[in-house]
Amino acid sequence: MIMQISAGQGPAECQMAVAKLFAALQKEYGELEILSDTAGAEKGCFDSIRFRTQQDLSGLEGTVLWISKSPFRKNCKRKNWYVDVSMIPEIEEIAEKQEYRIEKFHCGGKGGQHVNKVETGVRIIHIPTGIVAKSTEERSQFQNKQRAMEKLRKKLEDMRKEQKEKQAGSAWREHNRIIRGNPVRVYEGEGFVLRR
Repeated sequence: MIMQISAGQGPAECQMAVAKLFAALQKEYGELEILSDTAGAEKGCFDSIRFRTQQDLSGLEGTVLWISKSPFRKNCKRKNWYVDVSMIPEIEEIAEKQEYRIEKFHCGGKGGQHVNKVETGVRIIHIPTGIVAKSTEERSQFQNKQRAMEKLRKKLEDMRKEQKEKQAGSAWREHNRIIRGNPVRVYEGEGFVLRR
């Protein structure tokens, strides 16, 4: 499961709450693997932290409230600082090795006396995704097989890239979405004590 804690457009206090919440979750749930983080305006603060965990933290999805006076601005009257906790979709693993079917077929078109007598065309189907790549350009089956494999690898790489972009887009949308009110958790004070 991939989770993201985000300060959204919040000030340094919200960025500090991101760091404090991540530390509190590490203490509560054990080892959390940081995938990426974006440093905040002040030292030790984070605009966002994205992490992976084997545990189900879906109950934390939503807004977390930190009630505390500002550690950065002495005369600031505001005491409520909000951060967003979101689940980010995982990138599906696309396996390549030995998970494809190779089909041979007769080629049409120019080629003289051997056309349609020898199976030189090659079609490769990647079984997990259903992606198909074929080659009929070369006169030998071996060369067509190599060319079809190159095409298949390119299609799989494009698919991986598209999934990464989708994940990054989802993380960005969640980063900018903080709903104030009805928090899933409330922490209080500079010690970041869980109240509910």
